[in-house]
Amino acid sequence: MQATDSLAETTPPALADWLRLQQTDGVGLLTAHSLLEYFETPAAIFGASRARLLEIVKPRQADALLAPPPADLGGQVDAMLAWQAQPGNYLLPFDHPAYPEYLRNIVGAPLLLFVKGRVELLPQRSLAVVGSRNASRQGLLNAEHMAQALSEAGLTIVSGLALGIDAAAHVGGLNGPGSTIAVLGTGADRIYPARNGALARRIAEEGCLVSEYALGTPPSRDSFPRRNRIISGLARGVLVVEAAARSGSLITAGLAIDQGRDVYAVPGSIHATLSKGCHQLIREGARLVESAADVLQAMQMLADGEAGARPALDDSFVDRVLLAMGDDPVQADVLAVHLGQPAGELQGQLLALELAGLLERLPGGMFQRLRG
Repeated sequence: MQATDSLAETTPPALADWLRLQQTDGVGLLTAHSLLEYFETPAAIFGASRARLLEIVKPRQADALLAPPPADLGGQVDAMLAWQAQPGNYLLPFDHPAYPEYLRNIVGAPLLLFVKGRVELLPQRSLAVVGSRNASRQGLLNAEHMAQALSEAGLTIVSGLALGIDAAAHVGGLNGPGSTIAVLGTGADRIYPARNGALARRIAEEGCLVSEYALGTPPSRDSFPRRNRIISGLARGVLVVEAAARSGSLITAGLAIDQGRDVYAVPGSIHATLSKGCHQLIREGARLVESAADVLQAMQMLADGEAGARPALDDSFVDRVLLAMGDDPVQADVLAVHLGQPAGELQGQLLALELAGLLERLPGGMFQRLRG
């Protein structure tokens, strides 16, 4: 069953209980999940006696759960339902059939997700692509081109809508059929940073925005490291393109390892500050990758047939592309003009040629024919 087949609106009483559980003072996510494992539903938790609650939680937590709901709870629920009524907006409590299963299984999974856009992307096979906000020009090019190639191969690109590598990864994902998911550190009705507003609107139309934060929640110092567990939790692995020694991307990579995900890192110059974090990850066991093909091979998408999104190539097309390339490096956009073919479509064909060992992808979005 597709996720969109099970998106009946969450009923107000159930939504109120989920929101109340999320906001109960002194009850964090780990305690909330312990309660849900024992009582099964938020309604059962709030209907339990103090004696039964004390089998799971401490006295002060039991008292907080037995306290009357917040006075503004009804108003918050009304606002959420009004938001959900808008086309393309979804509220997914933890027990909702469309809640992504891969995320559901992490420690500290969100109790409630606000989703805007193509909710059917959430269960798709995905890869997180993260890196520095103050990325180099080459890092930005690498992130965009690798993300596009991975999207062309059928992977959905997950990132955090930050400036730098995140934004470049989202653009690359949008340029392929896999598209992209942006995990927000604010409420789903707010965009940060403002400079990525146009990108966020495009993602809402062609991809998917996800947040665990209540509507209207502004950015804060704590919200962005916290959302990183969702970035890695939605994905099958994390690719770090460029990161300094104390980059927030290393937090995401660490969370990925804790969640049982694979971590991939792009190496750089030993003199470059923005390569220090990637080199540290590689020393600690991350897989060194230099191309989208390396990532796909590591994910076994080439061995198990899941790279079926790669276009079929016939000999005449291969000969035409290789002839047009000549012997010198060439930009994909220039090659697309020469061949009279849309650039986005050609990227998929170039990936297939790269995987076939007929050409190599160079820094700066350049491609070069390999001599036989």
